[in-house]
Amino acid sequence: MLNSITPNSSQTNGEVIVNITNDNVARRARVREHVNPLAKKYSTAIAPPIWTEVYDNWEQPLSLDIGSARGRYILQMAQLKPNWNFLGLEIREPLVDRCNQVRDQLGLTNLHYIFCNANVSLAGLLPKDSLHEVTVQFPDPWFKRRQQKRRTVQPELVATLAELLLPKAPVFLQSDVFDVAEDMRSHFEANENFVNLAGNGNFADETIFPEHIPTERESSVISQELPVYRSYFQRKPKS
Repeated sequence: MLNSITPNSSQTNGEVIVNITNDNVARRARVREHVNPLAKKYSTAIAPPIWTEVYDNWEQPLSLDIGSARGRYILQMAQLKPNWNFLGLEIREPLVDRCNQVRDQLGLTNLHYIFCNANVSLAGLLPKDSLHEVTVQFPDPWFKRRQQKRRTVQPELVATLAELLLPKAPVFLQSDVFDVAEDMRSHFEANENFVNLAGNGNFADETIFPEHIPTERESSVISQELPVYRSYFQRKPKS
């Protein structure tokens, strides 16, 4: 998240010019809209890369976007915040391949995308206390009750994030589907390691949720004057 910067921002001192020309990610990467994360092909955890070879400076703060989709959100963030590292996890491999191609074309050394099932791989992917920020934005809704176990935010994922996040690190959740937003919020509220900065049972309004670069989905929803449900959590200090 980044305060007071819009998607088309540029800095006149020449230090940062946001390139968001990867509209062709979806066109060049044919993907299914929804992928069943419980399918056997997604059940094996991936081996972690050598992080010092992935990022030019592994010592920089790390922001994790779970379900990065076409990758445009962290593509922009990586350019606006070159002193941070950004990692996107996405279960649709063609999107990951294309996103990393765009990253390479732009020469970004603080950005990386990984193809994996976050609920299977995240626990062994990163060192403990390595995350400074997490975003989960507009995940697949899986409306049918029997399919809700396919949703991204599950109790096990929240427990893993509690291990990986530094104390006081923020977690930003967004969805335009009330049931999904409420489900994500309830899982984090049920974990004693997180505090809802809007108060338990509440979504975060504009006075609490930081100004930020909108995702593609978010921009579409807002343009239709439809609601977006947001939650803003913080990792409690570790005892």
